Amino acid sequence: MDDHADQIRKPRADAVRNRERVLEAAKLVFSAGGPEASLEAVAKRAGVGIGTLYRHFPTREDLFEAVYRREVEQLSELAEQLKNAKDPVDALRRWLRSNVEFVATKKGMSAALALTFQSSSELAAFSMDRLTKAIGSLLDSAVAAGEMRGDVSPEDLLRALVGMCYMHDQPGWQSSVLRMLDVFVDGLRVQPAGRSKTRTAKPAKSAAKRKR
Repeated sequence: MDDHADQIRKPRADAVRNRERVLEAAKLVFSAGGPEASLEAVAKRAGVGIGTLYRHFPTREDLFEAVYRREVEQLSELAEQLKNAKDPVDALRRWLRSNVEFVATKKGMSAALALTFQSSSELAAFSMDRLTKAIGSLLDSAVAAGEMRGDVSPEDLLRALVGMCYMHDQPGWQSSVLRMLDVFVDGLRVQPAGRSKTRTAKPAKSAAKRKR
């Protein structure tokens, strides 16, 4: 019985591994985009035959949706890992930076995803709910620590992130977005109370010297 059970379990374990390899390969291939982003390229990168890929994902749309859901789940898990970090602003920054990679994957399959979203309102609701909760937990921690402004919502941050990503389409756009993301996050920090006073005091002192 044990030998028979092992024989049953092994194909299942192999199937799970193959599925994960296909999903990880698809993420990398779709992120690169371009004419090389084919299912054949995904199978080759995963080290499986195209038949194996189709057994797990009968249609291109099935693969795209599975990659998308996997990315959303991983971002949710990352937020859970980061929410008790010592530096809540850095935790939020790290999560937002991980989203840039997620958007790159989405860009590589945007046309197919658009069709999938049209036919599946559940997928859109699923992603929005998970991502909003994930970023909300990190934002709440930063606000509670007195490090981040409290007048910004999770939806505001997600819209800003998506806007930055989709305004850049040239090669190397991710590096540019990551730089802008750092500027954006730093701009949301709570500023020390004395900083503005220091800035206004210096010109006044200079003016007094000129009168003398």
